[in-house]
Amino acid sequence: MPLGQRPGDKSDSRFCGVETEFDDDVAQVLAFNVSGGFDFMVLPLMDPTYRPSLVTSGSGAVLPCAGSDLVLSPSQWSSHVVGKISSWIDLDSEDEVLRMDSEIALKQEIAWASHLSLQACLLPSPKSASCANYARCVNQILQSLNNMQLWLRIPLDKNDDDDAMNGNSDHSSDGDVDSWEWWNSFRLLCEHHSQLSIALDVWSTLPSPNSLGRWFGEPVRAAILHTSAFLTNARGFPCLSKRHQKLIDGLFNHSMQIVVCGKPAHNISADSLESVPTDYSNNHVDGIARHPLRSYLDYVAYLYQRMDPLPEQERFELGYRDFLQSPLQPLMDNLEAQTYETFERDTMKYSQYQRAVAKALIDRVPDDQASNVTTVLMVVGAGRGPLVRASLQAAEETGRKLKVYAVEKNPNAVVTLHSLVKLEGWENQVTVISSDMRCWDAPAKADILVSELLGSFGDNELSPECLDGAQRFLKEDGISIPSSYTSFIQPVTASKLYNDVKSHKDLVHFETAYVVKLHSVARLAPSQPVFTFTHPNHSAEINNQRYKKLRFEIPRDTGSAMVHGFAGYFDATLYNDVHLGIEPTTATPNMFSWFAIFFPLRKPVCVKPGPPLEVHFWRCCGSTKVWYEWSVTSPSTTDIHNSNGRSYWVGL
Repeated sequence: MPLGQRPGDKSDSRFCGVETEFDDDVAQVLAFNVSGGFDFMVLPLMDPTYRPSLVTSGSGAVLPCAGSDLVLSPSQWSSHVVGKISSWIDLDSEDEVLRMDSEIALKQEIAWASHLSLQACLLPSPKSASCANYARCVNQILQSLNNMQLWLRIPLDKNDDDDAMNGNSDHSSDGDVDSWEWWNSFRLLCEHHSQLSIALDVWSTLPSPNSLGRWFGEPVRAAILHTSAFLTNARGFPCLSKRHQKLIDGLFNHSMQIVVCGKPAHNISADSLESVPTDYSNNHVDGIARHPLRSYLDYVAYLYQRMDPLPEQERFELGYRDFLQSPLQPLMDNLEAQTYETFERDTMKYSQYQRAVAKALIDRVPDDQASNVTTVLMVVGAGRGPLVRASLQAAEETGRKLKVYAVEKNPNAVVTLHSLVKLEGWENQVTVISSDMRCWDAPAKADILVSELLGSFGDNELSPECLDGAQRFLKEDGISIPSSYTSFIQPVTASKLYNDVKSHKDLVHFETAYVVKLHSVARLAPSQPVFTFTHPNHSAEINNQRYKKLRFEIPRDTGSAMVHGFAGYFDATLYNDVHLGIEPTTATPNMFSWFAIFFPLRKPVCVKPGPPLEVHFWRCCGSTKVWYEWSVTSPSTTDIHNSNGRSYWVGL
């Protein structure tokens, strides 16, 4: 029974599981847990007392499995059971017998789970950060595994500093070891395999928000929520602290599933059940004994159901989340009708442009000259006309007279522009020019030059080169909209994006910048500005090459983290105080024309508390192309990516 119906959310986070003990009668265990409201169970596959070394050699003994494959249907095994690998397994033990038993049992249990077509298996947590042999065996299994996911159990532990501050030390790992280090060591040894993911053990204490934030960029599939993590509310029911609630909300938003684990720690009477508010619990027994963990499930469902519905824009963007797309090349390629239509639906963008044009017209033409002066406005890169419409609406709004030149190089879009002029009756106001703005000889100088040539990184669709070429027909005191724009980058943990790039198994994809709707990422430090361009550019010698060195300070309480690449954004000044952009702290709300850009690293960089992350970015210009190069030089040094634009470039 899913946790609830949240409009727009069709992710796995709607389903809640329960961790169970070993039981031969799997069918009965499943029936009990499903009738108790849980969607799936994390079930031990083998009798915990089984040890391969205790089986007589050559006896042909049958494995002590939790029921044969016939006790459930294939669809039941696949949709309702996550296999739990025996927790006694220790492949890095100094006891050779235990180590050999562990290796044999691990392979046997994974083979059985694969035979059952389970979607996932829960691996026991490494006993320490030194887990090379465990990782080696898992990596061997991953090389020939079917589509099954392996969830490595990792405790979400607090560090000593946090415990000292809070005066407690509930469930903690060895000394001040950061459990993220366990995960990182393990996944490095397993070569970042895409079928290796994480199940986080959530206890009553939590690390700092920055430390928690790291995990949202890692491949976390589930959070195992222990009953000991729950508090007790005034009615005697389980509840969670505000920090735990915020964590659970974050898990839901990132399609991570909750698994309830442990013995019930709250004794709830039948009388208490009758007084539970309807928005808190779905309690009903229907003649079956109430599940002992049902009140914990009800609280998880309550947290899910109280979340705000996904906004319409986010529902529209769901299919684009963490999906790598090649950036547009509008100079080299003519855009298709579908692309134009998507951009034209972004009403917020054109509203901002209309505001900018209106302010420019008011500043350009005083009120007492509004009826006599005609402003010449040129839309360069007019597409199918949304900026033409926005400019004419700004003129009507301000009572200014306007003459518009709509310059567009795409002959297909020009057809639409001519139709639009006739349809709207703009013949006396709008002249359509079918030409590249860099080649056109304008019949008159423009008062205002308007363009929407910005890419996700600001200058990555060659706005500087285009506007530098077009400014020759802008009056000396003319206005460019936009007047300036700045690119920004920030380091991110983005395990999914890294694995998607890595799956291509070549250099080219690691040296390409991608447009992507970032979702499963951890932003490790605030973004910093990279390159700025201003228009019109009155420099004696125009040079659009750039170089910037940046130093990012990762907050110390984050702990260690993996940098898989850099997220890029832009912020533009259209005119005076009218801004447009996607940089997270200043992003224009309700705008979807641009997603972020992602610059991957061929070899991810592990950053530890203390030393800064030093990054170098170059914007390089040739006679026929523009490209970016990037590199990290601290705390470790990477290759210079995309040297000489060998893999990724934008054609002039």
